[in-house]
Amino acid sequence: MGTEECRAVEALIGRARRAQAELEGYNQGEVDELVAAICWSVVKPETAGAIARMAVAETRMGRAEDKYEKLMMKLRGALCDMKGVKSRGVIEADKGRGITKIAKPVGVIGAILPCTNPEATPVLKAMMAIKGGNAVIFAPHPRAKMTNRFIVDVMRRALRGHGACEDLLIAIEEPSHGMTDELMRQCDLVVATGAGSLVKAAYSSGTPAFGVGQGNAVIVVDKTADLEDAAGKILASKTFDYATSCSTENSLVVQDEVYDRMLEALNGAGGHALGAEDKEALMSVMWQDGKLNKDIVGQAPEKLASMAGIEIPEKTGFLVVEEDGVGPGHPFSGEKLSVVVAVYRFKEFEEAIELVNRITGYQGRGHSCGIHSTDEDHILELALKTKTSRVMVRQAQCLANGGSWTNGMPVTLSLGCGTWGGNISSDNITWEKMVNITWLSEPTGDRRPSDDYLFGELEEYRSGKD
Repeated sequence: MGTEECRAVEALIGRARRAQAELEGYNQGEVDELVAAICWSVVKPETAGAIARMAVAETRMGRAEDKYEKLMMKLRGALCDMKGVKSRGVIEADKGRGITKIAKPVGVIGAILPCTNPEATPVLKAMMAIKGGNAVIFAPHPRAKMTNRFIVDVMRRALRGHGACEDLLIAIEEPSHGMTDELMRQCDLVVATGAGSLVKAAYSSGTPAFGVGQGNAVIVVDKTADLEDAAGKILASKTFDYATSCSTENSLVVQDEVYDRMLEALNGAGGHALGAEDKEALMSVMWQDGKLNKDIVGQAPEKLASMAGIEIPEKTGFLVVEEDGVGPGHPFSGEKLSVVVAVYRFKEFEEAIELVNRITGYQGRGHSCGIHSTDEDHILELALKTKTSRVMVRQAQCLANGGSWTNGMPVTLSLGCGTWGGNISSDNITWEKMVNITWLSEPTGDRRPSDDYLFGELEEYRSGKD
């Protein structure tokens, strides 16, 4: 690593450590006030609107009105999750077991940010880190550096207005691979959201890290589903921010009995099914040299159509391609980060589960899947038999995975994929991953159980006693 980059990051770390040391003296109420102040500084309509517009202008991805809504929902949702929750000192006491849990900050967090969601991700990470008593240094994607600088400046002013050291939040103003790598090496904890190569680098940095796996959500639609309701929710999710979310529906697995009617419902909701020739034309634009073309990510459907040289009806919300294969020879089976959804068919439910596992096994292992169904056995079976960390039931996938006002998922934009996806956690990553826990253990007296309690159900134990 370059000496200049090493020294630059070292200086930022030093500033952040001094600020974090001051934060150590804050009580729970004072910390919670800072978290609320950070949130309010960004969700003010004029500020959120400016951030949303700036993010689209700089990254050339997504849709400003959706980024605005994301800021409004995600930040308020995260604040609601954290409100009244203890994160300082004693956070749990179990007198019966003689156990007291004490939360302590990890120190300086290196927050690695994506260009697909540069508006809400830094604010959520800032709120969660401060909740745990930490400082944060943000490493944005170069394509979003101005947006990140603006956001961090807003949050720093909020800290200053409440008497806290603004160096609790610091942006790398001229990001580079070298600066990001050096940050991951020098900080105390890495929280990485972004491409698979970036997350792999975080896990290889030698610093403890929470990363997220690749998304490629697969949604099952069985014969019991309300097809119009399902199509409407798929539209809402698939078109939100032009599918920049890793949680958006990438493939639908539809039961044979309702397959044709589901295609009609998708068409009625704003989808447009492509014929074989148009599908080939779109595929040649979306993948180049075996890799997803970054220029198609987060773009409007009419732009995708124009790039592919195909015609689509006015007011098309998303594109539909029928698919029957999985893997490199069938790129539509992978993550697309665009307003394109692949549709598969199945007969028996066991086939649907197999398809979900094959598709996510190709790309998206451990991330998420969903189901539109009223068959409780199917719903539970999908959850039991898929290698996914989240299963959304009758919901708009990208609006539900990371928490919403209409479900109980913890609000975040960092979704762990467990060991299936090469991650240390399968949780929605929140402030709880940004603290260390000291277990204080006091004597309880002899808690040793009898052998009858431990082995009484074993026939060989009972016969031995006889």
